[in-house]
Amino acid sequence: MSAHIAIENLENYMAGLGEKAVQAANILRLASPAQKEAALRAMAQAVRASAGEIIAANDKDMAAGTAKGLTGAMMDRLKLDSGRIEAIASGLEAIAALPDPVGLEEKRWTRPNGLTIAKVRVPIGVLGIIYESRPNVTADAGALCLKSGNACILRGGSESAHSSGAIYTALQAGLRAADLPEHAIQMIGTTDRAAVGHLLSGLSGCVSLIIPRGGKSLIARVQQDARVPVLAHLEGLCHTYVHKDANPDMAREIVVNAKMRRTGVCGATETLIMDEAIAASCLPAIAKELTELGCELRGDEAACALISNMNAATEDDWATEYLDAIISVKIVSGMDDALAHIARYSSAHTDAIITDNDAAAARFLADIDSAICVHNASTQYADGGEFGFGAEIGIATGRLHARGPVGAEQLTTYKYAVHGTGQTRPK
Repeated sequence: MSAHIAIENLENYMAGLGEKAVQAANILRLASPAQKEAALRAMAQAVRASAGEIIAANDKDMAAGTAKGLTGAMMDRLKLDSGRIEAIASGLEAIAALPDPVGLEEKRWTRPNGLTIAKVRVPIGVLGIIYESRPNVTADAGALCLKSGNACILRGGSESAHSSGAIYTALQAGLRAADLPEHAIQMIGTTDRAAVGHLLSGLSGCVSLIIPRGGKSLIARVQQDARVPVLAHLEGLCHTYVHKDANPDMAREIVVNAKMRRTGVCGATETLIMDEAIAASCLPAIAKELTELGCELRGDEAACALISNMNAATEDDWATEYLDAIISVKIVSGMDDALAHIARYSSAHTDAIITDNDAAAARFLADIDSAICVHNASTQYADGGEFGFGAEIGIATGRLHARGPVGAEQLTTYKYAVHGTGQTRPK
């Protein structure tokens, strides 16, 4: 598929995508688990077989990104190599192996009048998915929508157009191999930004849900302009709190991983919070390793007093998702102070505590109002694959429909199946 095609009438083109998606959704809703699994496994084979073409397409996007002056974090998100392509294929196979959520009976009960009521999982319909520089989202989104019985219309960022197009071609091959409609997964074939406006309109009722995955400006536009429900993924302003009863070696290993494993992912820790009771003995080793790995340190007055090469943090630092090798450091008097700081600045994505005190951990996990709360592990585990979901479309930070990693089950809704034996309702 070309990264960009000429479209004479964008409104008609987008309307056509919507109509075809609805037709495909009606077929997918009734597709067997075996048929969907076969398509996903064929997609994985196609991705591996076309690895050379995908890397060649990615080289074009990387060259354009360099010329455009994209940040290091964005270039890391954009880059594909043999290892990342194999991860895409393995992710497709992992989704294929998951239990099919469609038709899952969550519970069943019988009323005194003899009616039996079952709550059953069903697809949502047609999903519009808008994302930025990560081309792997093309595979993740397409596969999760297929597994959950939904058709989807994908709109990737212009910076990843060639890469996403090459991956999309492999997804189409998988659909054909399983005799499923190619329109089950469609990619908007133009980088014209006006296409996004049409998608957000709902395409005359064809689109059931919009899922944006990207930066604050993208999310803000989608939430402002969408005429259909939005499942939002906000920024990942994640915190790791080192409690006074933390194991220092564990704290060092976790914090370094949480910040530096991949600085451009939404689960990367952006702020380190540390109890003053342990700061003098624990912070220097953490700061030394972070500095050696090229991380810039920005701290409050107490942290700067302990670490000579630390720059003073500003108010903006506490509210910044760096997505880069920068971390802010806050020294607190105890749990209450830590919880107050997180409540003020967290984006409700992922927040972690490191402690050997089970009572402290229990309080933290109960009090933190984030989609993912972590005890004694890296915030970079905020990932659908690590949760056993095969992959994810994003981390939902809202409170309606789904929270945390959005996998196949989170892309379904439910209906009630009511079974009777001739009951009529009394007047």
